[in-house]
Amino acid sequence: MTAVDNETLAPTRRQHSIWSRMCAEFAGSLLICFSIYIMCSFGSAFYNVNLAYIALGTGVVYAAMTAIFAKVSGAQFNPAITVAAMLTSKTRVIDGVLYIIAQLLGAVAAGALFLFLLPSSESVPVSQWLSLVVNGYDEGSSLYATLTQMGLTYSVAMAIVIELIASIIVVAAAMQSMKRDGAPTRQHTLIMGLAYAAATAMAYPVTGAAVNPLRPTGIAVFASNKSLTVNPLSQLWVFWVSAILAAALVALVMIVAQLLSNRSAGKDGSDDVAEAAMVEDQTANDTDIPSVEDEVATTALTGTQADADYSVIEQEDAQVERQ
Repeated sequence: MTAVDNETLAPTRRQHSIWSRMCAEFAGSLLICFSIYIMCSFGSAFYNVNLAYIALGTGVVYAAMTAIFAKVSGAQFNPAITVAAMLTSKTRVIDGVLYIIAQLLGAVAAGALFLFLLPSSESVPVSQWLSLVVNGYDEGSSLYATLTQMGLTYSVAMAIVIELIASIIVVAAAMQSMKRDGAPTRQHTLIMGLAYAAATAMAYPVTGAAVNPLRPTGIAVFASNKSLTVNPLSQLWVFWVSAILAAALVALVMIVAQLLSNRSAGKDGSDDVAEAAMVEDQTANDTDIPSVEDEVATTALTGTQADADYSVIEQEDAQVERQ
């Protein structure tokens, strides 16, 4: 896609100002993160940790927010998706940077609201609630106690690989369900809901299923000094590195595929031109070759001329004899 294409926005998006789109990204990120915090804390505390409940709930929340805000900003709600959209020219760079800022503010606002509403007492401190919500690996994982009883640990390498694959699923789904100008297709809402649900189900046992770096960031800011086993800010880099790397990989594959497609189309066009030139040359050669009828006519004309010449010679000889 050229720079001119990059400057062109879909009609549904052109009618919304950048401030409207930023507000959509802010509101969507806030509601998504806050809903997930509530599910992972109250839902887990009262109904025990249920992987199907969290995965399904996460997918439904993302699908709902996508349906609400897709026609305003494209409903990206994830810095990894925004970065991939910028790299593939589906979103202008300046718009993408502003989207990420709005997304971060929404996630931090969700963390602040969640912490403000948390009930606590001497028997149930805030740290106990936060331990169910924060993302991390090994000692920072919400399943650390269970892992310890089994004698298991999760290394940072495993956390990165799991989050990388989960993010690739989400980013790839988002890119394939967007049009060339970044506008969502009709299936975008359903596809994103399914992608987030699948990624959450895969990553939750290892890292608590960040999938989106906004999710761990919003709560880590306010849980850093709450007497948790591990400061969640110290492990936050894992989720940002995995997400940005996933965005880069998906964008690279899309760019290479587009280049190969263009090259194949150009080669086919060159073959068509060469074939047309060959047909034209063949037609010209056929025109230059004399036909059989022409040769016969030429031959007949030559014989007649020879007879006429011979008659002239006989007349001259007869005149000489008379003299």
